[in-house]
Amino acid sequence: MKEKHKLLARLREEALKGGGQKRIDTQHAKGKLTARERLDLLLDKGSFSEIDMFVKHRSHDFGLEKLRYPGDGVITGYGRIDGRLVFVFSQDFTVMGGSLAEAHGAKICKIMDMALKVGAPVIGINDSGGARVQEGVVSLGAYADIFLRNTLTSGVVPQISAVMGPCAGGAVYSPAITDFIFMVRNTSYMFVTGPKVVKTVTHEEITSEALGGADTHAIKSGVAHFAMDSEAEAIEQIRRLMSFIPSNNMEDPPVIECKDPLDRADEKLDEIVPDNPNKPYDIKEVINRIVDNGDLMEVHADFAQNIVVGFARLGGKPIGIIANQPAILAGVLDIASSRKGGRFIRFCDAFNIPIITFEDVPGFLPGTEQEWRGIIVNGAKLLYAYCEATVPKITVITRKAYGGAYDVMNSKHVRGDINFAWPSAEIAVMGPKGAVEIIFSKQMAEADDPDKLSKQLIEDYTEKFANPYIAAERGYVDEVIEPRNTRPKLITALAMLENKVDSNPKKKHGNIPL
Repeated sequence: MKEKHKLLARLREEALKGGGQKRIDTQHAKGKLTARERLDLLLDKGSFSEIDMFVKHRSHDFGLEKLRYPGDGVITGYGRIDGRLVFVFSQDFTVMGGSLAEAHGAKICKIMDMALKVGAPVIGINDSGGARVQEGVVSLGAYADIFLRNTLTSGVVPQISAVMGPCAGGAVYSPAITDFIFMVRNTSYMFVTGPKVVKTVTHEEITSEALGGADTHAIKSGVAHFAMDSEAEAIEQIRRLMSFIPSNNMEDPPVIECKDPLDRADEKLDEIVPDNPNKPYDIKEVINRIVDNGDLMEVHADFAQNIVVGFARLGGKPIGIIANQPAILAGVLDIASSRKGGRFIRFCDAFNIPIITFEDVPGFLPGTEQEWRGIIVNGAKLLYAYCEATVPKITVITRKAYGGAYDVMNSKHVRGDINFAWPSAEIAVMGPKGAVEIIFSKQMAEADDPDKLSKQLIEDYTEKFANPYIAAERGYVDEVIEPRNTRPKLITALAMLENKVDSNPKKKHGNIPL
């Protein structure tokens, strides 16, 4: 019996070594942690239970029979984050470059199936050279098996991807389907085709970092939701993200004790919106003054900055925030911001997270580039997401709410539950100047002093329409509130909506304008 125990200990020791000390040293030299070190940081101490430690591939082509490592290049199992169950996989670059094939893929599929059964999030740490070429189409099939599970799992349990190394070719589509992607500057890359292929096909000279690095995807493409300076920082932020989201679509998000007074008023909010409607201000200052302890976990912070999305708490309860940002492009809606806001709203709705909207929007961005690239269907994504969402939805109009953008940003007409407006709110088809030029074009053309007439007409229009009271008369705004009281008003409204039940017509699924 002792010999059998020794055999088990030897096999475990072999599995724990991964590809061997030399390759571990190489991993460290690149500024990267090993697959196991990453899991040690991610999970509560001592909580990890490994599954399929001894799995090996079964291929004998191209000398693979001599390269049979326990675990086959991926560590899988389950553990806990702040005491909550999560399922994890961590690709091991020290074992055949973390390449994915039949056995490797089957291990990932197994823990995804388990996560779906028990209703727990899946966190994948990607660090792989891609498909294992020696296994041919079998490796492609393994990827497709994972893609299917990503899709079927979407909206049932949260899926988080940490890209900690290369992620190329077909491998990128699994993270792309998941809810959030974390990347690390200078060590992680995502691209469908790498720099060498790009050079061959288009003759462009480009580095991996410029083509598909963390900042490229966090700023330009919007593929990455978070870009961090180190793996440790990325893992810390994954743990933080988990504190805002539920384990599955049947649970409420986790509530914590709130030490920030629920009735706290902030007089500085009364002065934050400039008297000049064309002058910018930072909506993030508004958000930070309202939410618990000024704590906002911004998502997509560097992409489409004219809209702000992220997680916070009110009264200890998680909320999703969508806010136009007057400090960037005057808060106008464009293709990128519509995509960004729409996808975030759909995540919140899937996982029972109330949505708070801060609105200051002059409209949609005009121009040939926006029109030719499809601002119509992309703007409709944001509209569709708001219309479809059945979680509690509250809007605060801080200043401008013009034209179709007023409708889109969770207006009462798209099932906004409670719609507040500050006294500075301007709710109209368009700004006073543009409206006057259309309504009084003939009078302006015939006037002796068109500038004087224009000024008077703009003042008249502003007094009559550029305020929240006509909308309030119609019931489109539930209450005009003092800005200082926004926090207690939101907390009270959320408490009222706690047991809200709403539904959409029975159907297989809608056809969002993708």
